[in-house]
Amino acid sequence: MSERLSPGNLVLYKSRPARVAEISDKIEIVLPDDKRKRVRDKDVMLLHAGPVRRLDALEVPAPNLDETWELLAGESVPLDELAVLLYGDFTPETAWSSWQLVSDGLYFTGTPEAVTGRDPAAVAADLAEREAKAAREEAWDDLIGRLKAGRMAEEDRKELAEVERLALGTASGSRILQTLGVTESAEYAHRFLTRVGYWHEEFNPHPQRQSAPSDPVNLPVGELPSEQRLDLTHLPAFAIDDEGNQDPDDALSLDGDRLWVHVADVAALVAPDSELDAEARARGANLYLPEGIVGMLPDEITRRLGLGLHGESPALSIGMRVDGSGELHDIEIRPTTVRVTRVTYREASAAMGEGVLKDIVAITDRYRARRVAANAARIALPEASIRLADGEILIRPIENLPSREMVTDAMVMAGEAVARFALGNGLAIPFVGQPEPEEIRRPETPSAMYAYRRLFKPSSASTLEQPHFGLGLPLYTRTTSPLRRYLDLLTHQQLRAFLGGRETLDRETLSQRIAESETAALRVRRTERAANQHWKLAFLRRNPDWRGEALVLELAERWTTVVLPDLALETRVKAQASLALDDRIEVGVHEVDLADLRVRLRVLG
Repeated sequence: MSERLSPGNLVLYKSRPARVAEISDKIEIVLPDDKRKRVRDKDVMLLHAGPVRRLDALEVPAPNLDETWELLAGESVPLDELAVLLYGDFTPETAWSSWQLVSDGLYFTGTPEAVTGRDPAAVAADLAEREAKAAREEAWDDLIGRLKAGRMAEEDRKELAEVERLALGTASGSRILQTLGVTESAEYAHRFLTRVGYWHEEFNPHPQRQSAPSDPVNLPVGELPSEQRLDLTHLPAFAIDDEGNQDPDDALSLDGDRLWVHVADVAALVAPDSELDAEARARGANLYLPEGIVGMLPDEITRRLGLGLHGESPALSIGMRVDGSGELHDIEIRPTTVRVTRVTYREASAAMGEGVLKDIVAITDRYRARRVAANAARIALPEASIRLADGEILIRPIENLPSREMVTDAMVMAGEAVARFALGNGLAIPFVGQPEPEEIRRPETPSAMYAYRRLFKPSSASTLEQPHFGLGLPLYTRTTSPLRRYLDLLTHQQLRAFLGGRETLDRETLSQRIAESETAALRVRRTERAANQHWKLAFLRRNPDWRGEALVLELAERWTTVVLPDLALETRVKAQASLALDDRIEVGVHEVDLADLRVRLRVLG
């Protein structure tokens, strides 16, 4: 190569034009930026003999390609002939411009010795793709420009779906955020989507982020089977719930000294291995969101079986007596028919001083005393109900009413009674237990209860009986909410099969169903916690001038953990030397971050 090269030649070096300056053992070339480089002869390719003096003056006006390209379609010519056909002359300038057309590859391909015109169909296809690519790039540049300005067009939603996937945890990255220099995380994606208007500023992403069910169950519901039921309609029965409760599934009545806990007979309509059963198991539990309830079963089942929604209701009833030491005796479980009156906790509290409710309280008090003696934990930290109504965020503290404690004790009693019944009859059910913490305490103040709660280990379900430390019981199962929790329904299915003389599920099958439903129920609980936190913070965001009381729960070097009783919101404020546990201080809102589920408060006064 070097033998036919000489100073002044125009050569190609790594797709760039260069001028040969000197030739010795190597070739010295000059590049367009006037830098010199020594290269081997195989590193360059001759384009024109020259002489070429200025590499920055090689450009010539674009030629009319159509006539030349059509003439050469499928034919090959050397580069000098192509330059003559295109420009009428072969000069360093036309040589370089012709070669750029060859290296572009749309109309021509080849080497300086043989340039071939491409097939018209291939050129048309590539040209269309190039135009489409150019259009995409222009649209992308327009999109990025709008997003940098903090706004979006409606047609941008398709492209922004990738950011939404990141915000919902179903993708790990986003080209858009990467281009904009935004941190690729769910929280930053959330902030970005609200800032540009893709999401409403109060959009709640947590149900989708947790892959929680969002649609109602639309499966057919059969008819109740014809079977013999114990008639208890002569006993006054009370379904005691929060005002506005939509799924009443338990009630209390008294027959002499026998307490009956009546539970909606859901298993009468939802048989094991039915479509309804499989769907409820996959969902694990009802999802209670401030926006509404997403049931694990069709609403039709609640409308039919909810206690007190009709004159008479079918129930699975647990009867028991409680002796002076709080122990359970004479446990009886029967399918029944009951007549239930619905009562609010406030109404029940007002009536607890007389009649049937007074007698029930005496029973539940004896039972609670026994559990307290066995170190049952009492954690009474603020709670609140949250719901959205016509766009308004309604947060109502849950009152610690005497009737609420009475009902809780009766439901726990029913759980122990069913566990004892199952154990005594060799019936496999989901026993629920909780390990003992490393230290047993009897907390009296809110801060002590908060600290004790942090020592607790989670409860779990198993086919083996196990103690439940938090309840102070040697064995227990959940059985009073089959409309709302699958494990309760599973227990009912086993009970009904046993009482009817039918085959029950074996322990292995039961264990599989416990595991599947518990996984789903955990997803539901996580979703509820995050959604409730979201709407509490949204409430504060709407009310930046909010001021309220905070109760000090924990002191640390930099931060103080507090709870806002009116909102049942636990958060932190900057540590102050003047604060002590259980102090009540006035706080206001400093900053709310919905994406991070975080609020910063300021201490007032």
